[in-house]
Amino acid sequence: MGRTVDVAALVAAAAQSSPRAVARLVSLIEDAHPVLREVMAALAPYTGRARVIGLTGSPGVGKSTSTSALVSAFRGKGLRVGVLAVDPSSPFSGGALLGDRIRMQEHATDSGVFIRSMATRGHLGGLAWATPQALRVLDAAGCDVVLVETVGVGQSEVEVAGAADTTVVLLAPGMGDGIQAAKAGILEIGDVFVVNKADRDGADATARDLRHMISLGERREADDWRPSVIKTVAVTGVGVDDLVEALDKHHEWALRTGALAERRRQRAAAEIEAIALTDVRRRMGDLRDGDLVQMLAQDVAEGLRDPYGAADLVLEGLEAIQRSPLV
Repeated sequence: MGRTVDVAALVAAAAQSSPRAVARLVSLIEDAHPVLREVMAALAPYTGRARVIGLTGSPGVGKSTSTSALVSAFRGKGLRVGVLAVDPSSPFSGGALLGDRIRMQEHATDSGVFIRSMATRGHLGGLAWATPQALRVLDAAGCDVVLVETVGVGQSEVEVAGAADTTVVLLAPGMGDGIQAAKAGILEIGDVFVVNKADRDGADATARDLRHMISLGERREADDWRPSVIKTVAVTGVGVDDLVEALDKHHEWALRTGALAERRRQRAAAEIEAIALTDVRRRMGDLRDGDLVQMLAQDVAEGLRDPYGAADLVLEGLEAIQRSPLV
C-alpha cells in the first residue's frame, strides 16, 4: 500500500458516514499504515459518543445470530449500528476466516449498518489488536451503537470487558456453559447474561444455575449493578426485546453512577499503555540487534552483573534513542 493517503479527506468522508471511507480507515489501522498516528489525531474530535456493546461466549452459543438480532432491534429504533466481528486468523494469510456479509446478509444492503470482520492475527483474548482504534472509526462515522462480537476462546475471552461499555455473555443449555463460566472467570465480567437457544431442554435450569452462581459472589452496595439473566431464541427473535431493555438499563445505570466514564477512561489508559509498550518493544528489538543487550546478557550469564542493573542500563539506552534527533 502506498504512503500517499489524504487523511483529512478520508476522515471528513468518514464523518459523513461514507462506507468506503470507513472501510479504508479500518484497513489502514489493520495494516499499521505509517499515517496511523495522523489518522487517530484527526478522528479524535469526532469520537466519544457511540455505545460499545461486547458479545462473548463459547463457540456454538449463537453469538453471530444474537448480534444480527440486536442489529435489527437497534435499527428498529432508528439507530445507526456498527459491527466488528473478530474472527480466528487464517494461519496462511492472517486474514479473517469468516466473511462479514456471509453471517449477516440481511443487513448487508442497509446504509445504516456497517459490518467489518477483523482477524485476531494470533492475539489472545478474542480481540484483534486493532479493535480499539477500529471502534474509534465507527464512532466517528456516526454509529450510535457498536457491537463487538468476539471469537470464543475460553478464559482469555475476558478481554472483551475492557473494550466495551456493556459486556454481554452468551451461554446455551446442554453445553456445560454454566460450569465453564464459573471456571473461566466469565461471571465477573458480564453485565448481562443471555441463555440463548432457550427453546431447548435445560434452558430454565441453566438460567436458574446462572442466577445462583451470580448471587454467590454478590458483595454489592445498594447502587451497584446487578447482572441480568435473559433467555432468548435469537434465531426467531424471542427475548431480544428483553435483552435490549436490559442493555438500556445498564447504560442508564452506568451514565447515572459515573461507571461509564470510568470504564471509558480505563479503556483509554489500556490503549495508551498498549501503544507505548508496542513502541518500547520495537526499540528493544533495535537494541537487541546491537551489542549492548548481548554484552549485558553475557555479563548476567557469567554472574558479573545482576539482571536489574542490566535492565537499568537498557532503559538508559532506550532514553538515549528517544533523545536522538533521528527518532
